[in-house]
Amino acid sequence: MRKKKNIILENIKLLTAGAKGVAIGKTEDGKTVLVSGAIPGDSVNVRVKKAKSKYYEGEAVEVLEKSPFRTEPKCIHFGTCGGCKWQNMSYEKQLDFKQEEVYNNIKRIGGIENFETMPILGSEEQYFYRNKMEFSFSNARWLTQYEISSEENFGSKDALGFHIPGMWSKILDLKECFLQEDPSNAIRLAVKEYAVENGLDFFDVKNHEGFLRTLMMRQNSKGEWMILFQLFREEKETREKLFAFILEKFPQIKTLVYAINPKANDSIYDLDINVYFGEGYLMEEMDGLKFKIGPKSFFQTNYKQALELYRKTLEFADLKGDEVVYDLYTGTGTIAQYVARNAKQVIGIESVQEAIDAAIEHAELNGLTNTTFYCGDMKNVFNDEFMENHPKADVLITDPPRDGMHQKVVEQILKLAPEKVVYVSCNSATQARDLALMKEHYTLVKILPVDMFPQTHHVENIALLIKK
Repeated sequence: MRKKKNIILENIKLLTAGAKGVAIGKTEDGKTVLVSGAIPGDSVNVRVKKAKSKYYEGEAVEVLEKSPFRTEPKCIHFGTCGGCKWQNMSYEKQLDFKQEEVYNNIKRIGGIENFETMPILGSEEQYFYRNKMEFSFSNARWLTQYEISSEENFGSKDALGFHIPGMWSKILDLKECFLQEDPSNAIRLAVKEYAVENGLDFFDVKNHEGFLRTLMMRQNSKGEWMILFQLFREEKETREKLFAFILEKFPQIKTLVYAINPKANDSIYDLDINVYFGEGYLMEEMDGLKFKIGPKSFFQTNYKQALELYRKTLEFADLKGDEVVYDLYTGTGTIAQYVARNAKQVIGIESVQEAIDAAIEHAELNGLTNTTFYCGDMKNVFNDEFMENHPKADVLITDPPRDGMHQKVVEQILKLAPEKVVYVSCNSATQARDLALMKEHYTLVKILPVDMFPQTHHVENIALLIKK
Protein backbone atom coordinates (compact mmCIF):
# COMPACT_ATOMS: atom_id res chain seq x y z
CA MET A 1 0.00 0.00 0.00
CA ARG A 2 1.38 3.42 -0.98
CA LYS A 3 2.17 5.75 1.86
CA LYS A 4 0.12 8.94 1.90
CA LYS A 5 2.11 11.88 0.60
CA ASN A 6 3.04 14.56 3.15
CA ILE A 7 1.92 17.73 1.33
CA ILE A 8 3.23 21.11 2.53
CA LEU A 9 1.70 24.26 1.05
CA GLU A 10 4.23 27.09 1.27
CA ASN A 11 3.71 30.77 2.05
CA ILE A 12 -0.07 30.81 2.34
CA LYS A 13 -1.39 34.27 3.26
CA LEU A 14 -4.38 33.91 5.59
CA LEU A 15 -7.05 36.43 4.66
CA THR A 16 -10.02 35.97 6.99
CA ALA A 17 -11.66 33.71 9.59
CA GLY A 18 -14.08 30.92 8.75
CA ALA A 19 -16.46 28.56 10.52
CA LYS A 20 -15.25 27.12 13.85
CA GLY A 21 -12.47 29.69 14.01
CA VAL A 22 -10.20 28.36 11.24
CA ALA A 23 -8.22 30.87 9.20
CA ILE A 24 -8.78 30.95 5.43
CA GLY A 25 -6.22 31.48 2.69
CA LYS A 26 -5.77 30.74 -1.01
CA THR A 27 -3.17 28.88 -3.02
CA GLU A 28 -1.63 30.52 -6.11
CA ASP A 29 -4.15 28.70 -8.31
CA GLY A 30 -7.04 30.02 -6.21
CA LYS A 31 -7.87 26.91 -4.17
CA THR A 32 -9.19 27.60 -0.65
CA VAL A 33 -7.07 26.52 2.34
CA LEU A 34 -8.65 26.10 5.80
CA VAL A 35 -5.91 26.39 8.41
CA SER A 36 -5.88 25.64 12.15
CA GLY A 37 -3.15 26.91 14.48
CA ALA A 38 -2.88 30.37 12.91
CA ILE A 39 -4.88 33.58 12.60
CA PRO A 40 -5.90 35.89 9.73
CA GLY A 41 -3.02 38.09 8.63
CA ASP A 42 -0.39 35.37 9.16
CA SER A 43 1.66 33.99 6.27
CA VAL A 44 2.28 30.30 6.96
CA ASN A 45 3.47 26.97 5.68
CA VAL A 46 0.64 24.45 5.95
CA ARG A 47 0.71 20.67 6.37
CA VAL A 48 -2.30 19.30 4.48
CA LYS A 49 -4.54 16.93 6.46
CA LYS A 50 -7.35 16.65 3.90
CA ALA A 51 -7.22 17.38 0.18
CA LYS A 52 -10.62 17.89 -1.44
CA SER A 53 -11.41 18.90 -5.01
CA LYS A 54 -12.29 22.48 -4.01
CA TYR A 55 -10.26 23.06 -0.85
CA TYR A 56 -7.52 21.88 1.51
CA GLU A 57 -7.69 21.44 5.28
CA GLY A 58 -4.46 21.67 7.20
CA GLU A 59 -2.48 22.97 10.14
CA ALA A 60 0.14 25.70 10.27
CA VAL A 61 3.60 24.21 10.79
CA GLU A 62 5.57 27.45 10.45
CA VAL A 63 4.61 31.12 10.71
CA LEU A 64 6.66 33.01 8.11
CA GLU A 65 5.15 36.42 8.78
CA LYS A 66 3.09 37.32 11.84
CA SER A 67 -0.32 38.92 11.56
CA PRO A 68 -0.64 42.54 12.76
CA PHE A 69 -3.65 41.30 14.75
CA ARG A 70 -1.55 38.94 16.88
CA THR A 71 -1.36 39.37 20.65
CA GLU A 72 0.61 37.45 23.25
CA PRO A 73 -1.60 34.72 24.82
CA LYS A 74 -2.09 35.22 28.56
CA CYS A 75 -2.33 31.53 29.43
CA ILE A 76 0.62 29.13 29.62
CA HIS A 77 -1.66 26.34 28.37
CA PHE A 78 -2.55 28.12 25.12
CA GLY A 79 -2.21 25.77 22.15
CA THR A 80 -2.55 22.59 24.23
CA CYS A 81 -5.86 23.33 25.95
CA GLY A 82 -8.83 23.16 23.59
CA GLY A 83 -10.40 26.43 24.82
CA CYS A 84 -9.69 30.11 24.12
CA LYS A 85 -8.30 29.43 20.63
CA TRP A 86 -8.39 33.11 19.69
CA GLN A 87 -6.41 34.24 22.72
CA ASN A 88 -3.56 35.17 20.35
CA MET A 89 -5.75 37.67 18.42
CA SER A 90 -6.70 41.19 19.49
CA TYR A 91 -10.21 41.43 20.89
CA GLU A 92 -11.17 44.13 18.36
CA LYS A 93 -10.37 41.75 15.47
CA GLN A 94 -12.19 38.88 17.18
CA LEU A 95 -15.31 41.06 17.18
CA ASP A 96 -14.79 42.06 13.54
CA PHE A 97 -14.57 38.44 12.40
CA LYS A 98 -17.58 37.38 14.47
CA GLN A 99 -19.67 40.21 13.02
CA GLU A 100 -18.52 39.30 9.50
CA GLU A 101 -19.37 35.62 10.00
CA VAL A 102 -22.94 36.37 11.12
CA TYR A 103 -23.50 38.86 8.28
CA ASN A 104 -22.11 36.47 5.65
CA ASN A 105 -24.18 33.53 6.91
CA ILE A 106 -27.41 35.54 6.71
CA LYS A 107 -26.57 36.69 3.19
CA ARG A 108 -25.13 33.46 1.76
CA ILE A 109 -27.08 30.74 3.54
CA GLY A 110 -30.21 32.80 4.18
CA GLY A 111 -30.16 34.45 0.76
CA ILE A 112 -31.35 37.68 2.39
CA GLU A 113 -30.29 41.22 1.43
CA ASN A 114 -31.15 44.70 2.73
CA PHE A 115 -31.25 44.26 6.50
CA GLU A 116 -29.69 46.44 9.16
CA THR A 117 -26.60 44.99 10.85
CA MET A 118 -26.11 46.59 14.25
CA PRO A 119 -22.52 46.76 15.57
CA ILE A 120 -21.63 43.61 17.51
CA LEU A 121 -22.13 43.86 21.27
CA GLY A 122 -18.73 43.10 22.76
CA SER A 123 -18.28 41.64 26.23
CA GLU A 124 -17.29 44.04 29.00
CA GLU A 125 -15.04 41.31 30.39
CA GLN A 126 -12.75 39.47 27.97
CA TYR A 127 -11.40 37.18 30.70
CA PHE A 128 -12.85 35.75 33.93
CA TYR A 129 -16.36 35.94 32.47
CA ARG A 130 -17.61 32.40 33.12
CA ASN A 131 -19.70 31.61 36.21
CA LYS A 132 -19.44 27.84 35.81
CA MET A 133 -16.44 25.58 35.17
CA GLU A 134 -16.06 21.81 35.15
CA PHE A 135 -12.77 19.97 35.66
CA SER A 136 -11.89 16.27 35.54
CA PHE A 137 -9.58 14.21 37.73
CA SER A 138 -7.32 11.68 36.02
CA ASN A 139 -4.39 9.43 36.88
CA ALA A 140 -3.20 9.80 33.26
CA ARG A 141 -1.94 13.35 32.97
CA TRP A 142 -1.27 14.63 29.47
CA LEU A 143 2.50 14.45 28.87
CA THR A 144 4.35 16.81 26.54
CA GLN A 145 6.54 15.38 23.77
CA TYR A 146 9.57 16.45 25.81
CA GLU A 147 8.34 14.52 28.88
CA ILE A 148 7.60 11.41 26.80
CA SER A 149 11.06 11.33 25.18
CA SER A 150 12.95 12.31 28.35
CA GLU A 151 14.47 9.90 30.87
CA GLU A 152 13.59 12.28 33.70
CA ASN A 153 10.96 11.53 36.33
CA PHE A 154 8.36 14.29 36.17
CA GLY A 155 6.56 13.21 39.32
CA SER A 156 2.87 12.50 39.75
CA LYS A 157 0.78 11.48 36.75
CA ASP A 158 -2.34 12.77 38.54
CA ALA A 159 -4.16 15.68 36.91
CA LEU A 160 -7.09 17.99 37.53
CA GLY A 161 -8.12 19.99 34.52
CA PHE A 162 -9.54 19.75 31.00
CA HIS A 163 -9.80 16.89 28.53
CA ILE A 164 -7.30 17.15 25.67
CA PRO A 165 -9.29 17.67 22.43
CA GLY A 166 -9.82 14.33 20.71
CA MET A 167 -8.22 12.36 23.57
CA TRP A 168 -10.92 11.79 26.17
CA SER A 169 -8.73 9.70 28.47
CA LYS A 170 -5.99 12.35 28.73
CA ILE A 171 -6.33 15.35 31.06
CA LEU A 172 -4.33 18.57 30.89
CA ASP A 173 -3.22 19.39 34.44
CA LEU A 174 -4.19 23.05 34.74
CA LYS A 175 -1.79 25.41 36.46
CA GLU A 176 -3.92 28.46 35.57
CA CYS A 177 -7.11 29.37 33.76
CA PHE A 178 -8.38 32.85 32.89
CA LEU A 179 -12.04 31.96 32.38
CA GLN A 180 -13.41 32.08 35.93
CA GLU A 181 -12.49 34.69 38.51
CA ASP A 182 -10.69 33.99 41.79
CA PRO A 183 -10.81 31.94 43.90
CA SER A 184 -11.52 29.42 41.07
CA ASN A 185 -7.84 28.70 40.39
CA ALA A 186 -7.02 28.67 44.09
CA ILE A 187 -9.80 26.16 44.90
CA ARG A 188 -8.82 23.83 42.07
CA LEU A 189 -5.12 23.90 42.97
CA ALA A 190 -5.87 23.41 46.70
CA VAL A 191 -8.09 20.38 45.95
CA LYS A 192 -5.37 18.85 43.75
CA GLU A 193 -2.63 19.46 46.33
CA TYR A 194 -4.72 18.03 49.18
CA ALA A 195 -5.67 14.96 47.13
CA VAL A 196 -2.05 14.20 46.17
CA GLU A 197 -0.69 14.79 49.69
CA ASN A 198 -3.36 12.57 51.25
CA GLY A 199 -3.13 9.76 48.69
CA LEU A 200 -6.65 10.12 47.27
CA ASP A 201 -6.84 8.18 44.02
CA PHE A 202 -7.70 10.05 40.83
CA PHE A 203 -10.07 8.51 38.30
CA ASP A 204 -8.76 5.96 35.79
CA VAL A 205 -10.91 6.30 32.67
CA LYS A 206 -9.60 3.13 30.98
CA ASN A 207 -9.99 0.84 33.99
CA HIS A 208 -13.02 2.68 35.37
CA GLU A 209 -11.80 3.07 38.93
CA GLY A 210 -10.56 5.74 41.33
CA PHE A 211 -12.18 7.91 44.00
CA LEU A 212 -12.17 11.47 42.55
CA ARG A 213 -14.00 12.01 39.20
CA THR A 214 -14.98 15.63 38.55
CA LEU A 215 -15.08 19.05 40.18
CA MET A 216 -17.61 21.70 39.20
CA MET A 217 -17.56 25.29 40.45
CA ARG A 218 -20.39 27.80 40.08
CA GLN A 219 -20.58 31.37 41.33
CA ASN A 220 -23.25 34.05 41.39
CA SER A 221 -22.88 37.78 40.86
CA LYS A 222 -22.63 38.33 44.64
CA GLY A 223 -19.40 36.30 44.86
CA GLU A 224 -21.00 33.23 46.46
CA TRP A 225 -19.78 29.81 45.33
CA MET A 226 -21.17 26.30 44.86
CA ILE A 227 -18.82 23.31 44.69
CA LEU A 228 -19.90 19.95 43.25
CA PHE A 229 -17.74 16.83 43.51
CA GLN A 230 -18.44 13.66 41.55
CA LEU A 231 -16.99 10.64 43.34
CA PHE A 232 -16.76 7.16 41.84
CA ARG A 233 -17.49 5.46 45.18
CA GLU A 234 -18.46 6.42 48.69
CA GLU A 235 -15.65 6.73 51.26
CA LYS A 236 -17.37 8.69 54.01
CA GLU A 237 -14.38 9.52 56.20
CA THR A 238 -12.11 10.44 53.28
CA ARG A 239 -14.85 12.51 51.67
CA GLU A 240 -15.70 14.43 54.84
CA LYS A 241 -12.04 15.27 55.55
CA LEU A 242 -11.65 16.65 52.00
CA PHE A 243 -14.85 18.69 52.24
CA ALA A 244 -13.96 20.07 55.68
CA PHE A 245 -10.54 21.15 54.38
CA ILE A 246 -12.06 23.02 51.39
CA LEU A 247 -14.79 24.72 53.43
CA GLU A 248 -12.34 25.92 56.06
CA LYS A 249 -9.91 27.28 53.47
CA PHE A 250 -12.53 29.06 51.31
CA PRO A 251 -15.26 30.88 53.24
CA GLN A 252 -16.72 32.11 49.91
CA ILE A 253 -18.24 28.64 49.43
CA LYS A 254 -21.95 29.02 50.17
CA THR A 255 -22.87 25.40 49.44
CA LEU A 256 -21.03 22.14 48.80
CA VAL A 257 -22.76 19.17 47.15
CA TYR A 258 -21.64 15.80 45.85
CA ALA A 259 -22.79 12.82 43.79
CA ILE A 260 -21.64 9.20 43.81
CA ASN A 261 -21.19 8.20 40.17
CA PRO A 262 -20.19 4.63 39.25
CA LYS A 263 -21.54 5.05 35.67
CA ALA A 264 -19.54 4.98 32.45
CA ASN A 265 -20.09 8.72 31.84
CA ASP A 266 -19.76 11.94 33.86
CA SER A 267 -23.26 13.30 33.21
CA ILE A 268 -24.91 14.45 36.46
CA TYR A 269 -28.46 14.73 35.16
CA ASP A 270 -29.51 11.20 36.17
CA LEU A 271 -27.61 11.26 39.50
CA ASP A 272 -28.85 11.99 43.01
CA ILE A 273 -27.22 15.13 44.39
CA ASN A 274 -26.33 15.08 48.10
CA VAL A 275 -26.06 18.34 50.03
CA TYR A 276 -23.10 18.32 52.43
CA PHE A 277 -23.11 22.02 53.33
CA GLY A 278 -25.47 24.94 52.70
CA GLU A 279 -28.77 24.88 50.86
CA GLY A 280 -27.68 23.04 47.70
CA TYR A 281 -28.26 26.03 45.42
CA LEU A 282 -27.30 29.67 44.82
CA MET A 283 -29.63 32.60 44.21
CA GLU A 284 -29.06 34.89 41.23
CA GLU A 285 -30.74 38.16 40.33
CA MET A 286 -31.20 39.79 36.93
CA ASP A 287 -32.82 43.23 36.80
CA GLY A 288 -35.01 42.44 39.81
CA LEU A 289 -35.84 38.85 38.82
CA LYS A 290 -34.65 36.07 41.14
CA PHE A 291 -33.41 32.67 39.95
CA LYS A 292 -32.50 29.60 41.97
CA ILE A 293 -29.40 27.95 40.49
CA GLY A 294 -28.86 24.31 41.46
CA PRO A 295 -26.07 21.93 40.40
CA LYS A 296 -28.12 20.70 37.42
CA SER A 297 -29.57 24.09 36.41
CA PHE A 298 -28.96 25.58 32.99
CA PHE A 299 -28.00 29.23 33.35
CA GLN A 300 -26.06 31.44 30.96
CA THR A 301 -22.36 31.14 31.81
CA ASN A 302 -21.49 34.78 31.03
CA TYR A 303 -23.81 36.54 33.49
CA LYS A 304 -23.15 40.16 32.51
CA GLN A 305 -23.41 39.50 28.79
CA ALA A 306 -26.51 37.32 29.23
CA LEU A 307 -28.17 40.27 30.93
CA GLU A 308 -27.31 42.43 27.90
CA LEU A 309 -28.68 39.71 25.58
CA TYR A 310 -32.00 39.64 27.47
CA ARG A 311 -32.24 43.44 27.50
CA LYS A 312 -31.69 43.55 23.73
CA THR A 313 -34.21 40.74 23.15
CA LEU A 314 -36.81 42.74 25.07
CA GLU A 315 -35.85 45.86 23.11
CA PHE A 316 -36.30 43.99 19.78
CA ALA A 317 -39.70 42.67 20.94
CA ASP A 318 -40.76 46.27 21.73
CA LEU A 319 -43.71 45.15 23.87
CA LYS A 320 -46.48 47.60 24.76
CA GLY A 321 -48.05 45.50 27.54
CA ASP A 322 -51.05 43.99 25.77
CA GLU A 323 -49.29 41.29 23.70
CA VAL A 324 -49.44 37.50 23.93
CA VAL A 325 -45.86 36.22 23.61
CA TYR A 326 -44.76 32.66 22.77
CA ASP A 327 -41.27 31.69 23.94
CA LEU A 328 -40.06 28.57 22.12
CA TYR A 329 -37.16 26.53 23.59
CA THR A 330 -37.74 28.46 26.81
CA GLY A 331 -35.25 26.46 28.91
CA THR A 332 -35.69 27.50 32.54
CA GLY A 333 -37.88 30.37 31.36
CA THR A 334 -35.31 33.13 31.81
CA ILE A 335 -36.24 35.10 28.68
CA ALA A 336 -39.96 34.35 29.21
CA GLN A 337 -39.85 35.88 32.67
CA TYR A 338 -37.65 38.75 31.58
CA VAL A 339 -40.26 39.86 29.01
CA ALA A 340 -43.36 38.88 31.09
CA ARG A 341 -43.37 42.16 33.01
CA ASN A 342 -43.98 43.96 29.70
CA ALA A 343 -46.53 41.52 28.20
CA LYS A 344 -50.14 40.46 28.75
CA GLN A 345 -49.30 36.73 28.69
CA VAL A 346 -46.22 34.59 28.00
CA ILE A 347 -46.39 30.92 26.96
CA GLY A 348 -43.13 28.93 27.10
CA ILE A 349 -42.38 25.51 25.59
CA GLU A 350 -39.35 23.32 26.39
CA SER A 351 -38.48 19.62 26.04
CA VAL A 352 -36.68 19.12 29.38
CA GLN A 353 -39.02 18.52 32.34
CA GLU A 354 -36.49 19.70 34.96
CA ALA A 355 -36.14 22.99 33.10
CA ILE A 356 -39.92 23.47 32.99
CA ASP A 357 -40.14 22.69 36.73
CA ALA A 358 -37.51 25.38 37.34
CA ALA A 359 -39.35 27.86 35.09
CA ILE A 360 -42.59 27.35 37.06
CA GLU A 361 -40.74 27.68 40.37
CA HIS A 362 -39.01 30.88 39.23
CA ALA A 363 -42.27 32.41 38.01
CA GLU A 364 -43.78 31.82 41.48
CA LEU A 365 -40.66 33.18 43.14
CA ASN A 366 -40.95 36.36 41.05
CA GLY A 367 -44.69 36.74 41.54
CA LEU A 368 -45.43 36.37 37.82
CA THR A 369 -49.00 35.19 37.22
CA ASN A 370 -49.03 35.71 33.44
CA THR A 371 -46.64 32.90 32.45
CA THR A 372 -47.55 29.31 31.47
CA PHE A 373 -45.03 26.60 30.63
CA TYR A 374 -45.42 23.35 28.68
CA CYS A 375 -43.04 20.40 28.39
CA GLY A 376 -42.51 18.26 25.31
CA ASP A 377 -40.66 17.90 22.02
CA MET A 378 -41.15 21.23 20.25
CA LYS A 379 -42.24 19.78 16.90
CA ASN A 380 -44.85 17.60 18.66
CA VAL A 381 -46.21 20.06 21.25
CA PHE A 382 -46.26 23.20 19.10
CA ASN A 383 -48.95 21.89 16.70
CA ASP A 384 -52.39 22.85 15.32
CA GLU A 385 -54.18 21.59 18.42
CA PHE A 386 -51.92 23.67 20.67
CA MET A 387 -52.66 26.81 18.67
CA GLU A 388 -56.41 26.13 18.74
CA ASN A 389 -56.35 25.87 22.55
CA HIS A 390 -54.23 28.97 23.21
CA PRO A 391 -54.53 32.64 22.34
CA LYS A 392 -52.77 33.67 19.13
CA ALA A 393 -49.26 35.03 19.59
CA ASP A 394 -48.61 38.66 18.72
CA VAL A 395 -44.89 38.19 19.26
CA LEU A 396 -42.88 34.95 19.09
CA ILE A 397 -39.42 34.61 20.64
CA THR A 398 -37.35 31.56 19.76
CA ASP A 399 -33.95 30.55 21.19
CA PRO A 400 -33.22 27.06 19.83
CA PRO A 401 -30.12 24.90 20.37
CA ARG A 402 -27.20 24.92 17.89
CA ASP A 403 -29.08 22.75 15.38
CA GLY A 404 -31.69 25.47 14.96
CA MET A 405 -35.41 24.82 14.58
CA HIS A 406 -36.97 21.67 13.14
CA GLN A 407 -38.60 22.36 9.77
CA LYS A 408 -42.01 21.44 11.26
CA VAL A 409 -41.54 24.16 13.90
CA VAL A 410 -40.73 26.75 11.22
CA GLU A 411 -43.85 25.66 9.26
CA GLN A 412 -45.94 26.03 12.43
CA ILE A 413 -44.62 29.55 13.04
CA LEU A 414 -45.64 30.48 9.50
CA LYS A 415 -49.14 29.06 10.20
CA LEU A 416 -49.35 30.96 13.48
CA ALA A 417 -48.20 34.11 11.67
CA PRO A 418 -47.31 36.36 14.63
CA GLU A 419 -46.72 40.01 13.72
CA LYS A 420 -43.18 39.85 15.06
CA VAL A 421 -40.52 37.14 15.55
CA VAL A 422 -37.39 37.65 17.63
CA TYR A 423 -34.93 34.85 16.83
CA VAL A 424 -32.05 34.42 19.32
CA SER A 425 -29.37 32.03 18.06
CA CYS A 426 -26.05 30.55 19.18
CA ASN A 427 -25.37 29.37 15.59
CA SER A 428 -25.92 31.91 12.84
CA ALA A 429 -25.53 29.24 10.12
CA THR A 430 -28.60 27.27 11.25
CA GLN A 431 -30.37 30.54 12.04
CA ALA A 432 -29.75 31.69 8.45
CA ARG A 433 -31.10 28.37 7.14
CA ASP A 434 -34.31 28.90 9.17
CA LEU A 435 -34.63 32.54 8.08
CA ALA A 436 -34.44 31.39 4.45
CA LEU A 437 -37.55 29.26 5.06
CA MET A 438 -39.36 32.31 6.47
CA LYS A 439 -38.28 35.07 4.08
CA GLU A 440 -41.34 34.88 1.80
CA HIS A 441 -43.60 35.70 4.75
CA TYR A 442 -41.29 37.82 6.95
CA THR A 443 -38.95 40.75 6.42
CA LEU A 444 -35.65 40.57 8.26
CA VAL A 445 -35.42 44.07 9.72
CA LYS A 446 -32.18 43.93 11.69
CA ILE A 447 -29.63 41.69 13.37
CA LEU A 448 -27.43 42.20 16.43
CA PRO A 449 -24.46 39.87 16.97
CA VAL A 450 -23.61 39.42 20.66
CA ASP A 451 -20.25 38.12 21.92
CA MET A 452 -20.90 35.80 24.85
CA PHE A 453 -17.55 33.96 24.69
CA PRO A 454 -14.47 36.16 24.19
CA GLN A 455 -11.26 34.42 23.05
CA THR A 456 -13.35 31.85 21.12
CA HIS A 457 -14.99 31.89 17.67
CA HIS A 458 -18.51 31.44 19.13
CA VAL A 459 -21.03 34.23 18.61
CA GLU A 460 -24.75 34.69 19.33
CA ASN A 461 -27.12 36.66 17.13
CA ILE A 462 -30.52 38.32 17.63
CA ALA A 463 -32.71 38.79 14.55
CA LEU A 464 -35.94 40.79 14.28
CA LEU A 465 -38.52 39.70 11.70
CA ILE A 466 -41.74 41.53 10.86
CA LYS A 467 -44.65 39.89 9.04
CA LYS A 468 -45.04 41.10 5.45
